[in-house]
Amino acid sequence: MYSDFSFPSRNIHLIFLFFGAIIAGRATANDQINELQSKKKIPYDPEIEAAVMNMVKNAGYVLEKHIVETDDGYLLTVHRLPNASGSPIFLQHGLLSSSADWLSLGKEKAFPYLLSNLGYDVWLGNFRGNALSKAHVNLSTDESEYWNFSWHEMGIYDLPAMIDYVVSNTNKKAIYIGHSMGTTGSYVMAAERPDMQDKLKLIISFAPVVYLAHIKSPLRLLAPVSDELEIISKTFGYNELFAADDVAGVLLRHSCSSNIVNGDLCANILFAIVGFDPAQIDWEQLTTIAGLTPAGSSTKCFIHYLQEVEPNQFRQYDYGAFDNLKKYGTLTPPKYDISKIKVPIACFYGDNDWLADVGDVKRFYAKLPNGISIQRVNLTSFNHIDFLWAKDAPGLLYDPTIDIIKSFD
Repeated sequence: MYSDFSFPSRNIHLIFLFFGAIIAGRATANDQINELQSKKKIPYDPEIEAAVMNMVKNAGYVLEKHIVETDDGYLLTVHRLPNASGSPIFLQHGLLSSSADWLSLGKEKAFPYLLSNLGYDVWLGNFRGNALSKAHVNLSTDESEYWNFSWHEMGIYDLPAMIDYVVSNTNKKAIYIGHSMGTTGSYVMAAERPDMQDKLKLIISFAPVVYLAHIKSPLRLLAPVSDELEIISKTFGYNELFAADDVAGVLLRHSCSSNIVNGDLCANILFAIVGFDPAQIDWEQLTTIAGLTPAGSSTKCFIHYLQEVEPNQFRQYDYGAFDNLKKYGTLTPPKYDISKIKVPIACFYGDNDWLADVGDVKRFYAKLPNGISIQRVNLTSFNHIDFLWAKDAPGLLYDPTIDIIKSFD
C-alpha cells in the first residue's frame, strides 16, 4: 500500500530525535503558569495570548477575545476581528495549531486580515487543549480526564458551541473555513449534529483529512501500533501532546528561531512530516511562527488519526472490542455517515501534501451529497502547512477562496 513512500534517509535520525522528545514527556519551563492553570485561574497560555494580541495590534487591527463554554464544560477562546455589518466567517485551525497560525503571515498576507479588509466579520476558533483554550469548569489540566478527548469531541462539542456563539451574536449564518483537523471536526459536526447545518452557509476545506490510505508522512509508521498506543493511554491515562513547554515543543522552537534557522534541523522537522517545500517558507517569518507553534492538543487526537490509516475508514474512536461493545454496542466503532452532510462543501488540496493526499481527498469529495467545488492549488510543491504559511498563499489559495465566498455571500 505504501510502496511509493520515500524521504531522504539523512532525515531519519532527526525525525526519531524529534519524536523521542515527545515520548520523553514534559519538561516544565514555567512552573508559575502551570500552577495557575492547575487552579483553573486562566483558560490559556498568557505568553502566547499576549503574543497574539500584540501581533494583531502591531498590524493595525482590533482583536476581541471571547470565552465560550462547551456542553461538557471546556472553556474555549474565540478571537474576532470585528466588523458588525459584515458576514461572519469562522476559521478553525488543525492539530497542534491555534488561531495564531492563521495570522502568522502578517498584515499583507494573512488570510484573516485579507477577509477583514473586505469587510467580513472574522472569527477564529481554538479547539480544547491548545495553548489558548486550556481550561475546564471542573477539571484541571493536570488530570488525565481533561485530556480524554479526540477530534470526535471537537466535532460534537467544540465547533457547535463556538458556531452557536457566533450565530447568536451576529444573527447571521456563518461561512466555515477549516484547515486539516479543522476540516475533520467540521465533518464530524455535520454528520453527528444535523441541528448545526442550518447555521452554516458553506464549508470550505483546506487540506481535508478524512481518509488516510495514501498518507506519505513518516507518521504513518506508527499506524500499526495504534492499538498498543490506545491500550497504554487507557491504562496510564490520556496526556497532553506537544505542550508549549514540552521537550519536543522547545526543541522545535529553538531550532527554528536560533542562528541555525536555515539549517537542516528546522527544515527536516517541518517538512519531513508534511511534505518538502522550503521555497514557500519565509525563513525570517519562521521566528514568529515558531514562537506560537506547536500549541498542543491531546495524545488521543493523534491516536484517533492513526486508527484511521489501515482500516481506511472514517469512524469514531476505537477503544478495543470489549470497550467498543460497552460504548457503541458493536465490536468496531461506528462510521461517520458522510451522506448526512448537506452543507455545501468546497475543497482545496495540494499535490505535495503528505497528510491530505490528493487521492484520499478526491475519494472523500466523491461521497459528498453537496460538494460544489474541488480545486488543486496551482503549485506542484504545495504542502500541508503551505495553506497557512506559504509566501504565495494569497494568490494561490486565498484569492480563489474569496471568489467562492463572494458567490455565497
